[in-house]
Amino acid sequence: MALKGRHALVTGGGTGIGAAIAVALVEAGATVTVAGRRRDVLDQLAAEHTGIRAIVADVTDESALQEAFRNASETSGPISIVVANAGAAESAPFVRTELAAYERMIAVNLTGAFLTLREGLRAMADSDWGRLIVIASIAGLEGHAYAAPYCAAKHGAVGLVRAVAAETAGSGITVNAICPGYTATPMLEKSVDTIVEKTGRSDAEARRIIAGLNQDGRIIQPEEVAAIVLRLCGPGSESTNGEAIPIPEPARETAYA
Repeated sequence: MALKGRHALVTGGGTGIGAAIAVALVEAGATVTVAGRRRDVLDQLAAEHTGIRAIVADVTDESALQEAFRNASETSGPISIVVANAGAAESAPFVRTELAAYERMIAVNLTGAFLTLREGLRAMADSDWGRLIVIASIAGLEGHAYAAPYCAAKHGAVGLVRAVAAETAGSGITVNAICPGYTATPMLEKSVDTIVEKTGRSDAEARRIIAGLNQDGRIIQPEEVAAIVLRLCGPGSESTNGEAIPIPEPARETAYA
């Protein structure tokens, strides 16, 4: 078990990608604290998996997040893996986007990542090994229509990762972002419902539309994101720092002499 003895904290860990990451880390031997706003889903996940502990915290609330890190460390030991997964998405034409919607997207997707990384790095201050990972989005690497605030926040999160990685280089602590395309999560289900409601298309048609927006024409599964988290925490990951890893990852060209 490659991560035996490690303690990981995963934000937004109750459902979707966060839950898949938490389960994968536990199966790799880590002890995991999942943090989020919804006590019911957090407790359900913890009840189903030995090695997962739930704690309620809002990543946009500085004092609450600081308390969550202190509580997790005191209860389950020093934190050496932090996954900033909490996020939210809204969509609207840019000219009809209200300032409040923009501020919501920045708060959870960028400020939340900032606070999570900062507290994570503070928790690793006396360590020579650590992994800080932000679950960003393909929208952090390219522009998407009708999602300007979300794209701005995710681009900011990728920039944040690269800046912090420059500070931690050579310390044994790495900082990376994972940038999945459309993934099978509760957030995607809302997008499906919106397409059905606004266009009259069937559920299956809506899913085909969304899948077609991904590079390989399929909806990504949360376990694929979790697999990359394990890769970033596993043996041989020391040189991966400051990267923004897209899912699906682009095919690599091979040259033959």
